[in-house]
Amino acid sequence: MQLLLDYIPIVVFILAYFYKDIFFATGVLMAVMPLVLFVQWLLTKKLNKIYAASTVLVLVLGGFTLAFRNVTFLAWKPTVLNWAIAIAFLGSQWIGEKTFVERMLGSAAQLKSEQWIRLNQIWVVFFVFVGSINLYVYYTFSEAFWVKFKLFGMLGITLVFVVIQSIWLTMTAQKNDTASSDSEA
Repeated sequence: MQLLLDYIPIVVFILAYFYKDIFFATGVLMAVMPLVLFVQWLLTKKLNKIYAASTVLVLVLGGFTLAFRNVTFLAWKPTVLNWAIAIAFLGSQWIGEKTFVERMLGSAAQLKSEQWIRLNQIWVVFFVFVGSINLYVYYTFSEAFWVKFKLFGMLGITLVFVVIQSIWLTMTAQKNDTASSDSEA
């Protein structure tokens, strides 16, 4: 359900873009994101911090996009968000008892501290990569291609990353279990 809610704004943005233009789509996105954030809060009674930050960025950068009639502000939003998340994940290695990845996935796998740090660093690289590829696509391809990439390309990259990470997590946890049971024997 959460994933569906997260992607409603981008789907609505794409539909609005192909209905009219990027500026109309930006206005629609600016209206939809706070509504989805409110619905998420109603359903969970929790504020999704990443989605809230994304909403603030859309409102600010979307506002600049509309005020200056310059799409570049909105185009930077995924990059700014992904790079900010990368910085937060990197900082979590030194602030707090657990990295962000361990906090998110700690109940799914038993890993050693250095393995959690390595996985956290992989997530940092992923967020930097996604932010960078967004800019590459924006500055290299057409606006229409970039708009489609925001949904299909970024979603595809994320799904591939999650699958690879899940395989790594499973294999690493199994190795840890095997090593643990071998040392007990």
